[in-house]
Amino acid sequence: MKRIGLIVVILCGAVLLYATRDFPAWGDPASPASTHVSPHYIEHALQETEVPNLVTAVLADYRSYDTMFETLVIFGAGVACFLLLRSFGARRREGWYVRHIPTGVVIHFRKRPRIPHSRFFERLDTEWVPHDLIIMTICRILLPFIQLFSLYVVAHGDFSPGGGFQGGVMFGASLVLMAISFDLRTALSRVGERILALLAFLGVVLYGGIGVLCMLLGGEFLDYSELAKILPVHAEEARALGMIGVEVGVGIAVTAVMAVIYVNIASAGRHDEGL
Repeated sequence: MKRIGLIVVILCGAVLLYATRDFPAWGDPASPASTHVSPHYIEHALQETEVPNLVTAVLADYRSYDTMFETLVIFGAGVACFLLLRSFGARRREGWYVRHIPTGVVIHFRKRPRIPHSRFFERLDTEWVPHDLIIMTICRILLPFIQLFSLYVVAHGDFSPGGGFQGGVMFGASLVLMAISFDLRTALSRVGERILALLAFLGVVLYGGIGVLCMLLGGEFLDYSELAKILPVHAEEARALGMIGVEVGVGIAVTAVMAVIYVNIASAGRHDEGL
């Protein structure tokens, strides 16, 4: 199977490399993207979207379908990680377990050890320095600022670099920091598995729901200008508000999926002890 997989990868890579011969030269000013697409984005993005950040205008408006499917890919990655790693039953391993209470280090023996347990932890007892209080205190101080700044990045992505993906990663990193600084159970007690799954689904639904709402108002899918019919703003500003809505959906989905992936990988799907 490994040889077959290697052959398939080599053949696919060769086909992709052969197809690059049809691409325009790097930086070619006569390429279709340089003569038609890019000039329109640069000249008309601000007027059509009311978003001064060109990158956000392209990703959340002109290429909103692409961004939506990227969000679905992230959601699918979280679901795949959950289905592959999540273990709902207790995994029993034969043998003996010895836990070092101060550090939480666990040593597994296939057979019952014949020497005192303390012999295995002599080095830990002499070199280990309690640092949990320092780490947890710093974490308590940093977490609110990290999460607040991540919300700022999501909400301010239409005016400056940022957006749902960047802000979602930052907020998800704050949950991972909590799990590392304290322990996995503490993090899951704040944001449980069901809440994370609900948030991941809610982020995707929010993105797609805005598109469906635009269709119900008589426009095309993700045509944010139709939101002006229910919002007290003109069409261009409605497009900017619609983009903020989908960025919030992306941020929620990325945060939840990032936390789900970390929790299942760090605990081998058991959600009992992390790294």
